[in-house]
Amino acid sequence: MSKNIGILIGSLRKDSFNRKVAENMREMFDKSNHCEFVDITDLQLYNEDIDQGNPPASYSSYREKLSSFDAFLFFTPEYNRSIPAVLKNALDVGSRPYGKSKWDGKPAGIISVSPGAIGAFGANHHLRQCLTFLNMHPLQQPEMYIGNVTQILDDKGKINSEESIKLFKNFVSAFEKWIDKF
Repeated sequence: MSKNIGILIGSLRKDSFNRKVAENMREMFDKSNHCEFVDITDLQLYNEDIDQGNPPASYSSYREKLSSFDAFLFFTPEYNRSIPAVLKNALDVGSRPYGKSKWDGKPAGIISVSPGAIGAFGANHHLRQCLTFLNMHPLQQPEMYIGNVTQILDDKGKINSEESIKLFKNFVSAFEKWIDKF
């Protein structure tokens, strides 16, 4: 069955490793599934005071966009052993107003990407904690911690290793099976 999958990237950097990995992985999904990047760059920091009555246009359009997805795939770098503020803000805006969370009950996948050796392990687990609180259903296995990412991407941002491609395809396959359960 065809699914609409929203992809959120926790790095705003133009040459983000997370974006490059996400672009590679998007091509690995079954063509019946629609995978779309969700832009979080222009979201104001969440503030309940400005969300009362007449929320900012950035909140409203973002929430409307989130409503169109059946599942979400999150890509995160690690900043100070946690997720970037921009990704946490995107979660917060999508979870409000109270009782109208756009995340509720949706399946999710988490991929953490880093040029360091431990593959943003801390960010991956902090994000998993947030998603669990939001009543999302994160895929448990396989876990995806992509360390030393500069070694698996060529100068055009493509994955350059058959072993890595196999790993990513395995994750995509498991995630597609996971979202079909919902």
